[in-house]
Formats: sequence, C-alpha cells, structure tokens
Amino acid sequence: MLIEGETLRIAVVGAGTVIFRDEGVGVYAQRYLAENYDFDGDVTLVDGGVLGFQLMTYYTDYDKVIILDTITMKDDGPGAIYNIPGEMLLGLGSYKQTAHEVEIVEMLEIAALNGNLSDVNIIGIVPEDILSVKAGLSDTLKNAFPAFVNTALEELKKSGVEYRLKPTHLNLDAVIDFYANPTAPRKIGDMG
Repeated sequence: MLIEGETLRIAVVGAGTVIFRDEGVGVYAQRYLAENYDFDGDVTLVDGGVLGFQLMTYYTDYDKVIILDTITMKDDGPGAIYNIPGEMLLGLGSYKQTAHEVEIVEMLEIAALNGNLSDVNIIGIVPEDILSVKAGLSDTLKNAFPAFVNTALEELKKSGVEYRLKPTHLNLDAVIDFYANPTAPRKIGDMG
C-alpha cells in the first residue's frame, strides 16, 4: 500500500523469444520504449525475454507490472491487441499456449496464492507467426506495433506516469536489428 505522495514502483516487462518471429514482439516493444521515451516516476523497463521464474520478483515486489507479450486468442486474428488485468488472466485458460505463457500464468497464480501479487496488466497482441526461426516481425505485427506500444503508454498514463519522446528516435527496424545482429558494431550511444 502506498503512502500519500509516494510514487508507484512500476515494471514494464517485455516477454517472448526473439528467435521465433512474432514471439519477440514484447521484447522489441520494451526495448523500443526504453530507447525512445523518458518516464517520470519509478519505472523499470525489463527485457524479460524468456527469463521465466526469474521474473517473480517483479510480480511480487513492484506495485504495478505491465507485461508486453503475445497472446493466443482463438476468436481474433493476428494483430488484435488486448489489455487484460492479471486477475482475469488467471481464469483465461486459452492464454496458455506457449511455454512462456504457461510460466507467466503460473507465476501470477503463485504470487496470488501467497497474497502478494502486484497489480498486473498483460498488454497482449495476437501473433501471426511464432513458428518460424527468424528474428523480426510479420508485416501484420509490424503494422500493429504502434498501437501495441500506445496501449502500453496508455496503461502507464492511467497509473500516473508522464512520458515524453527522447530527442533521438529509433525505429522498430533498428530495435529488431539490435537483437538480430547482437555483435554488429554500433556507435557509442547506440542502444545501450
């Protein structure tokens, strides 16, 4: 519980696997936010990748956690975006389709059973291709990426976080290239 005047501790966790095409969208979105925006308050941006249970501390020690990830929804096509409160996700069995989706739900369930689950939202996007072993995003998810990022920014704003664009702006292709070519030479200041 926050004391009046205290700032929410917020973690934005990008989950997924960048080597399986659209599966990496959460990781790309987290990096995109980190590279392009400054945030007021106590906001931690986490490249969660496939850290699984190593992320438990965020789900229990922070006031609010925003998870950026793919989400499997049978009734919607690729590119559909959801903002689902964590407590709703606990009962949404159709979400558990990939290994890291199962881990996320299991961590939420464990934290809820222990009575110390943060306020969690899943910003999820329905993927088109999570089977191809290839860095990058399908055209469908590239086109939906701005709306996906804006949904995360809107959730941060609802939590009282102000943000602004940094003076230099990196596009999505540069973020993807960072993961696709991790050993490529970069200029000082390029992507941390």
